[in-house]
Amino acid sequence: MKIEKPWVLEISQVAALLSSSLEEGLKRNEAKSRLGQYGLNLLKEAKRVSPWMIFFRQFNDFIIWVLIAAAIISGFLKEPVDALAIVAIVAINAALGFIQEYRAEKSLAALKKLSSPDSKVIRSGTRTLVKSVQLVVGDLIELEAGCRVPADCRVTWATFGFATQEASLTGESLPVLKSSAVLAKKDISLAERCNMVYAGTTVVSGKAKAIVCFTAMQTELGNIAGMIAGIEKEATPLQKKLEKFGKGVVIACFILVALVFILGLLRGGSLIEMFLTAVSLAVAAIPEGLPAIVTIALSLGVQRMVKRHALVRKLRSVEALGCATVICSDKTGTLTKNEMTVKALFTGGNLFNVGGTGYDPRGGFFIHDQPVSLEEYPYINKLMVCALLCNDSSLSEEGGRYKVIGDPTEGALIVAAAKAGLAKSELEKKYVFVEEIPFDSQRKLMTVIYREQKKYIAFIKGAPDILLKKCSVIDHKGITHPLNSGDIAKVLDINDHLALRAMRVLAFAYREFDALPQNIDVSLLEGSLTFVGLMAMIDPPRDEVKTAVAACKKAGIKTVMITGDHKNTAVAVAREIGFFDSDSLALSGEELDNLSESEFNKKFKNVAVYARVSPQHKLKIVKAWRAAGETVAMTGDGVNDAPAVKEADIGVAMGITGTDVTKEVSDMVVTDDNFASIVAAVEEGRGIYDNIKKCVHYLLSCNAGEIMVMFCASLIGWPLPLLPIQILWINLVTDGLPALGLGVDPADRDVMTRPARKANEPVVTRQAAILMLAQGAFIAVCTLLAFWFVLSAEHESLIRARTAAFIVLSCTQLFHVFNCRSQRESIFKLGFFTNNKLVVAVLISFVLQIAAVSLPFCRTVFKVQALSSFDWLLVVFISSLPLWAMEAYKIFLRSRRTL
Repeated sequence: MKIEKPWVLEISQVAALLSSSLEEGLKRNEAKSRLGQYGLNLLKEAKRVSPWMIFFRQFNDFIIWVLIAAAIISGFLKEPVDALAIVAIVAINAALGFIQEYRAEKSLAALKKLSSPDSKVIRSGTRTLVKSVQLVVGDLIELEAGCRVPADCRVTWATFGFATQEASLTGESLPVLKSSAVLAKKDISLAERCNMVYAGTTVVSGKAKAIVCFTAMQTELGNIAGMIAGIEKEATPLQKKLEKFGKGVVIACFILVALVFILGLLRGGSLIEMFLTAVSLAVAAIPEGLPAIVTIALSLGVQRMVKRHALVRKLRSVEALGCATVICSDKTGTLTKNEMTVKALFTGGNLFNVGGTGYDPRGGFFIHDQPVSLEEYPYINKLMVCALLCNDSSLSEEGGRYKVIGDPTEGALIVAAAKAGLAKSELEKKYVFVEEIPFDSQRKLMTVIYREQKKYIAFIKGAPDILLKKCSVIDHKGITHPLNSGDIAKVLDINDHLALRAMRVLAFAYREFDALPQNIDVSLLEGSLTFVGLMAMIDPPRDEVKTAVAACKKAGIKTVMITGDHKNTAVAVAREIGFFDSDSLALSGEELDNLSESEFNKKFKNVAVYARVSPQHKLKIVKAWRAAGETVAMTGDGVNDAPAVKEADIGVAMGITGTDVTKEVSDMVVTDDNFASIVAAVEEGRGIYDNIKKCVHYLLSCNAGEIMVMFCASLIGWPLPLLPIQILWINLVTDGLPALGLGVDPADRDVMTRPARKANEPVVTRQAAILMLAQGAFIAVCTLLAFWFVLSAEHESLIRARTAAFIVLSCTQLFHVFNCRSQRESIFKLGFFTNNKLVVAVLISFVLQIAAVSLPFCRTVFKVQALSSFDWLLVVFISSLPLWAMEAYKIFLRSRRTL
């Protein structure tokens, strides 16, 4: 059963089309029949991924497959040490990835939780309580303050002041007043459908009856669920690059190893010996430690991020943050405090600024930044009394945090009054409540009547242009006089001035009566009023956001605001925090719909603010940036943000105000809802990626050196400088711990001042590849020099020469690891002990290498001999040469940069 655009239909038409009654609702039998025909009011849940599937997914990587094959071959060749080392590396990598992803992909289950458990329904003329999942189209339901709306419904009747909080769907920070009035426009945004209530939203005030028009996946919430389910999460840039890079490395290694094998056979080596050497060299050449080191580096980075209020849910998404070039941010609650705050008031002919932000009742009053006392301006209190008594909200304090119970706008008025030292509980000892006429969208006014001793006072608040028309007197500094055209012009001018600053302005007035008429007439109460003043409020930006946005600009990151709020409000906030420049554009959702695809593609890069947008709009914006080759981070807290958050390269949810839906589809949760924490996470992401590149550089340059040693010796016709067991040991000792030490290197000082890198930038650039090959060649030359010197110059045995080569090859790599901390800065400037973990890792590796040639048992295993004191001096000298050579190269680079 379908109904099109119920907001443009009369209530009777809606009921007729749904075969329901506005008095008795559905017949019980009809409700039961429809439930069987159309199913439960539940969102479809995606097929859950089993823990086993998550675990096995960790092995879906080319290098992992090669490593498993290498482990099997090593086992067959009776090389248990290497086989166990490879298995351990693969297992650690899988375990860490599994732990991070175990709780992922629960988005639709979280959406399901948004349904309220029970609903008040009228069926066959009887009011009854049924499970919300059993609601069907045509049901007549009752709603009141505190209820969560269970389906998309057309309002059939509502009290004055009936309002729902739709921030989770629309991003609109203020409650939306609802009524049963028919809307003229068919194509109207969800935020402006004031006769509709939606599943997943909450009733904040008043009562209403509504007829169910859409359930389950046909609701707006269901549409969002469908969008989330249809979004496939792509691999991160790092995953793509490592996959491609790994394949290239493995192929290159196999070619070189095959050449060494063939040359060895041509030189007269035995088939078994050369096969063992080839396998050992293949295992040594393939950077099998890379997946585990990348995973561990990411895990350690994640731990650091937690301390900076960023909780990463998907491990490899950390790197995506590091190359973020665009951050699309929700406004309400992310860039702003989501706490309406009175910032200005006009009374007695003076415009006052109000200090403080949020719901904290501390703050003062200022004229041109100069503080003023209430003794000097006592008429401020009269305005505050009006605001406080014409109010249904309250302010509470718990654990040092202040919270508004009720409408956020009214809460802002209470906080402003508290800054003047006034509390409603104290005033009500003097003023006795009599009657209230709630706000409604027709009058745009709210009136509350109190008795003070023998007289009655009506306090009124509402829209300034409406209220002024009902005023005949103005209270000017405690003295009343007839309201003239000059007064009206000044009030309206101040109102326009405050509105241009994106503030919401309310006007206040009162009227005194000696006695109340028996029949209270609204037109009588709200006529011949005495105007008191204006109060203007705004949802203020977070204190630290401006600094964070400036840091983004310096880092080459584009920031875009996407909000459900009004365009003027959004632009004003964007200007204040630095989102909006002189050449920036702002678009509303309606303007966005009116743009053709080509027009949008021309404009979107200059648009800094999108206002009054739907979830579909947000998704379109994120897709446009991604299609342009940018790496997009999307932040959000509401259900309406969830599809775009999932579509983005890195989805960021708010931890405090964020809905379960958004958190579950996100890659990262900001635990303090602080935009600055996102920027801190970007900084960490850049540092982590730099460290991964350092690890790759170190591993590949060392592995290149190992291959070149064997290849060059075979080419020259020398005996093999290293035995298979020696190659495997070097690979085990030098690849693991030192590379991990590099993985925790402190971030470079300029990490947030250089431009954001492109997502398609290779892990190893051409320049870096040339440098790695040169460094590998230098390591090979040093090793072959030691081998030749002991074998030919000293005329020692082949075992002794291999011992020298064995130590030099491992120790050159331990010296070389310090080169890899920076390709430009001297290690002596960086400081050896600015990364103590690396120093400890190198010392442990060095001690293990010394043990391999010093302990009698190890000498037998590794087929080595003890070296003389002169040989040890020679080994240390030759092993340190890569460090000094790289320091000379860095001096050359710096001299060229200063020329």
